[in-house]
Amino acid sequence: MDFFKNISENLPLIIGAIALVAIQYFIKRRRGPEANHPALVQDLLAEVRLNSRIAEVFTFQIQAKRFITTTWKLNKNKLDFLGKALEANMSDAFTLAEDYNQQIAAAKKFKSTSYMASVNMDKLKVLLAACQEGLEQWLLSKVGSKDPPLRTPGVFDDLLGKR
Repeated sequence: MDFFKNISENLPLIIGAIALVAIQYFIKRRRGPEANHPALVQDLLAEVRLNSRIAEVFTFQIQAKRFITTTWKLNKNKLDFLGKALEANMSDAFTLAEDYNQQIAAAKKFKSTSYMASVNMDKLKVLLAACQEGLEQWLLSKVGSKDPPLRTPGVFDDLLGKR
């Protein structure tokens, strides 16, 4: 019975914590999709920068590193706010990166570098540079900075060690 006694004593604290989490959830959810555009562009820009670095050090060996296309795959149908030219560059660059990933996977599977013979890194580097410039320009015009915004701490950041 001590267990239930402790719960009844701490019930206001538990209810308060649940209420704070619920309030924070609804405040974040209330923002429209336009509020998520800068975060999406930041994620895409980080992916483009990472892929540019991978393209710079790309070797035609079996242990070649694959390109990152996760953010692109999840959001490729939501990028109409970027403009037609930038959207086309993004599509071309990430489609090419996905093709190269398939060739790298085949080379690893069959342990032969001949599958990577058609990889044209120069074309990918040019497309990625154009994407990076376009995304940075979009961020400068809409947000005022191409650096990620400072994140406001959440309710449990101190408890979870994220601050």
